[in-house]
Amino acid sequence: MHFEWGTFSYTTPLAICLQYIDLMMELDFSTVLPDDPSFYGGSQFIRISLALLLFVMVARSCVHLFVSDGGAQRIGGVDTSVEGGNNIIAMFHQWGAIQLILAVLLVVLYIRYPGFTPLILLTVALDPVMRYVASRKRSVITKGTPPGARYNGIAFVILMLLFVVSI
Repeated sequence: MHFEWGTFSYTTPLAICLQYIDLMMELDFSTVLPDDPSFYGGSQFIRISLALLLFVMVARSCVHLFVSDGGAQRIGGVDTSVEGGNNIIAMFHQWGAIQLILAVLLVVLYIRYPGFTPLILLTVALDPVMRYVASRKRSVITKGTPPGARYNGIAFVILMLLFVVSI
């Protein structure tokens, strides 16, 4: 609720949530799975932003798949000199393979079906959420903060903003 007292004004978290719900109710979620996926009527800024994000996803996947340590130690700061270090590297390579499959599939959808832009953005936005959930199950001990952990929060906010604008 909104309170005013003299020049002081305060909006409660409940009022903010209700305003957010009102905004969400006005969005057209039918565009996530459009009747005609060959056409996207939204902003080209969204399409260009998504293309850049997909490029980053493909590049990240290739690093995990093709770099000798899978990016585990060089980028992620995971100590691979420990017993089982080769298993850690193998898991990073496998992770890169799965990431590359998903990234290529999203690129194909992006090119062939522009109308799926909101769906692709929603899919990409769930990535940092699921990384966060996984990190709560068991944390990884690293020498520094890996890029994924460092940028998960801001990535989610940006991706959700792009998603909301796309619909």
